[in-house]
Amino acid sequence: MSQILTNRQAEELHKAIIAYLASHNLNNAAAALRSDIGLGEDVFDANTAKKYEGLLEKKWTSVVRLQKKIMDLESRNASLQSELDNATPTSLSRRNQDPTSWLPRSPARHVLESHRDAVTCLAFHPVFSSLASGSEDYTIKIWDWELGELERTIKGHTKTVTDLDFGGPRGGTLLASCSSDLTIKLWDPADQYQNIRTLPGHDHSISSIRFIPSGAAGAPSSGNLLVSASRDKTLRIWDVTTGYCLKTLRGHADWVRCVSPSRDGRFVFSAGDDNMARLWDISISNPETRVTFVGHEHHIQCCAIAPPAAYPHLASLAGLKKPPPASSTAEYMATGGRDKLIKLWDSRGTCIKTLAGHDNWVRAIVFHPGGKYILSVADDKTLRCWDLTQEGKMVKCLSDAHGHFISCLRWAPSIVKNTAALEGAAAEGKSETNGTPRKEAAAAAAANDVQIRCVIATGSVDTAVRIFAN
Repeated sequence: MSQILTNRQAEELHKAIIAYLASHNLNNAAAALRSDIGLGEDVFDANTAKKYEGLLEKKWTSVVRLQKKIMDLESRNASLQSELDNATPTSLSRRNQDPTSWLPRSPARHVLESHRDAVTCLAFHPVFSSLASGSEDYTIKIWDWELGELERTIKGHTKTVTDLDFGGPRGGTLLASCSSDLTIKLWDPADQYQNIRTLPGHDHSISSIRFIPSGAAGAPSSGNLLVSASRDKTLRIWDVTTGYCLKTLRGHADWVRCVSPSRDGRFVFSAGDDNMARLWDISISNPETRVTFVGHEHHIQCCAIAPPAAYPHLASLAGLKKPPPASSTAEYMATGGRDKLIKLWDSRGTCIKTLAGHDNWVRAIVFHPGGKYILSVADDKTLRCWDLTQEGKMVKCLSDAHGHFISCLRWAPSIVKNTAALEGAAAEGKSETNGTPRKEAAAAAAANDVQIRCVIATGSVDTAVRIFAN
């Protein structure tokens, strides 16, 4: 047998083995090894042996750690190679400087741990680096996602916190939370997150809440309306300044799991356990279902309305030569469900693409604000990125995003750089009813004053929140 170790390395190993045997009172075995290699007490006495105690265990555990590091590096290398194989030359050259091409990558910048049970929901503050997380431990935690630090814990709900959202009247951002305790609570970030109002009214667990935008161009601020979805099969629209329920939307035949408002506040998209999604026109006095979306074979867990930036790519998937104008809303939607599928829809209720790849329930989906991608998380513990410019091809999969089911996903809202310009663009767009070019110019001006933040957060049954940032 060829010698792998040098003579010196072999001698050091023998001494470490003898010291290990002696420290465990295996004196006969130590004496036998001494005899076989000719290492007497005069050369390697008890005092010298003490210097070698623990050396063998340290070497052994370090090998295991190195093995794990090697496996992690190999996994990351395979992920990066896959990304290179699927990327286009343009995306490769622009990836570092263009936020519209940014996609999350491992490892996460921060792993936020403090919850004692599964994390169920997340919400980013629209301006500051604050992130709220809700959990089955009944609490809400506020983090600084840039520093990765816990700022405070909010207690008030008596059952699982199921969803969160920041929004509210201009200049008065609020945090809204909903729970299985049948209530919606409003918290004031400007006053140490004091509970300023509780909204009762639903007859069963509340699954989802979102502030309804006020309808400004580009990246609108939210108004004073909030929409909620519940297991009582209804959606309700609330006035957060008074706490009154203004409208109740009925039409779903089972638990309503998710809700997503359009950016102009005119439409609401909802889905749930009746395996159907509905687009509601809430701008009229008696809101009604405008379109019903049928195609999933199991409960729908999540839904989202596509931003105008995605219209050109989704229009191509729909077989259209020209995309809808950016000034229009609720032109395309997406849903994800327990059938492990993500479906893309147009505003007529036609499924234009089905994205298959997840191995378990799809829990959350978000459109990339740049418009080219859609991101999803699922109970298969992965975060996947789908490229709408390549007919919905999956171009990235973070298989090590979490150690357990991933339950929620949020993208940090874009920053409005010039509020006055946005308001002027909105006025310009509204000043001419049929002036499509003017509306398009207004939308383009608004888009130029919006800065995409390359930050996403995921929450999991493993009780951790992970921040992926550029």
